[in-house]
Amino acid sequence: MQHHSSLAVKDILSRKHFEKTEVIAGSEGLTRQVKWVHVVEVPNIRKLLNGNELILSTGVVWKDNDALLIDFLEQLIDCGAAGLCIEIGTYTETIPEKVIKLADHHRFPIILFLEEVQFVNITQDIHVQLINQHYQMIQDLEEYSQKLNQKLLTIENSQEMLKLMNEYTGLQVLMKTSNDEDVYVPELSEEDQGFLLAYLDQSCDSPFISHLPVPVMEQEYGEIFIVSKEREINEFDLLILDRTATVLAQLFLREMYVEERRRTEKNEWINNWLDGEHNEQETSENLIYYEGKMNVLGGTVALCKLPSATTSSDITYLNLFIRAIFEQQGFHLIATEKHGYTVYILLNKRGAGSWKQRLDKGMQRVFHTDFLKKHACQIKSIAVGQYTESLSDIGKSYETAVETIKLQRNLLPERFCNYYEDLHMYRVISLVKTQKEFQNMINEYLNPVFEYDEKYNGKLLQTLRTYLACSGSKKETAEQLFIVRQTLYYRLEKLEKLLGDDFMSNSEKRMAIEFMLFAHKYLNASGSVQNVKSDKPVLT
Repeated sequence: MQHHSSLAVKDILSRKHFEKTEVIAGSEGLTRQVKWVHVVEVPNIRKLLNGNELILSTGVVWKDNDALLIDFLEQLIDCGAAGLCIEIGTYTETIPEKVIKLADHHRFPIILFLEEVQFVNITQDIHVQLINQHYQMIQDLEEYSQKLNQKLLTIENSQEMLKLMNEYTGLQVLMKTSNDEDVYVPELSEEDQGFLLAYLDQSCDSPFISHLPVPVMEQEYGEIFIVSKEREINEFDLLILDRTATVLAQLFLREMYVEERRRTEKNEWINNWLDGEHNEQETSENLIYYEGKMNVLGGTVALCKLPSATTSSDITYLNLFIRAIFEQQGFHLIATEKHGYTVYILLNKRGAGSWKQRLDKGMQRVFHTDFLKKHACQIKSIAVGQYTESLSDIGKSYETAVETIKLQRNLLPERFCNYYEDLHMYRVISLVKTQKEFQNMINEYLNPVFEYDEKYNGKLLQTLRTYLACSGSKKETAEQLFIVRQTLYYRLEKLEKLLGDDFMSNSEKRMAIEFMLFAHKYLNASGSVQNVKSDKPVLT
């Protein structure tokens, strides 16, 4: 059951007012669509046409002037007109050969009325037909939409919808999906599939082809193509294509949602895995059973904390969205929840050398998308644990991700970090800060400087930080502090009296002071240091 919603030039030739006509040029363009009929008897018409008009003329515009006729024809071709009908006898006797060649070249039909006709009867007849077809198109679209929605409630795959689309348009339908499972309706042999794909590559702008993406979760899940062999794609075809793409997106989203819920219900073995209770063989067996066979080169664990108001439905949509992003970057994602955190196990399916760069790209997309705002899932940071090549060590990656999220709470904005492996000195601090002697050590090394600055409103602590950061370069230190050399020398003398004149020459002492400065700034930012003076910023 094909539903035709447009008139082609060849359809109009079968109307009663076209019984005594002759197609003298552009016969290959008889499938051009006709959306309206105009009587034109003026030479300049570029601004009068919108495209797909069938033009009726007596030829009074050009009479016997071939140049005017060619210019008139070129305007029609440029405007996308459907064809030109000329009444022979009154003002035009013959059509020049060069005009015929031009029309043939552009597949633009030229039709001659071999006897006098009433243009008013032609326009009335065709306009009535066009209006009736438009009304029928609206009815057919409504019927099609209802059938699509019915199928959405009952079917489990997309092929039934594509069959319905083919039934209504009579066109070859192809759906290309992101997992490379192409669907052809009607089915084609492998040879014909190759011909069709080659045709699509070579003729992407053809009026015989149209296509639309199927967007799911702001990702392109697939693409639907409709291909005609005998006629141009018409408005009805495009509307059918649009409705089908929309409903297919809903179907795929439903399938993905159901799959995501199924995955989240199978968390027991994942939690045991994160707790380090599975060896390499058990891990591999569980992965194959629950996730399917895949080539995994290693992995890491990422944690994020969601707002307390986040619903389970929001989390499911979030997991769908994040899964789509990281799968594009070469990761297989397993999501779960543990101790109030959303946990993502990211299994690497590409080269181990590029895992971090690809993970960075994925996180940037997560942080800068509007999708999360719509679902009230505000992710401000992600904590990534150590990368491991052994799947049985995913538990260690989880532990380091937990440590990362703890350390992130105390990081200053300019030093914020997502990766455990990039925390360096912060990791060292986290190992020793629980020891009571650690704070005493900070006081031992730096308290004289703190007390001096507090008593004299000095700037020795800032000077010490900058001097060490500049590796003892007095010139660079003075420039960074925006002070003259004499002021710097004075401060350095004070520091030598407070810290000892060997605080730079003794490498072990210098390293200890640098570490204490780093630890003091980190701990002071979170209020962890209780017996140490605050390192307030000082203007120089």
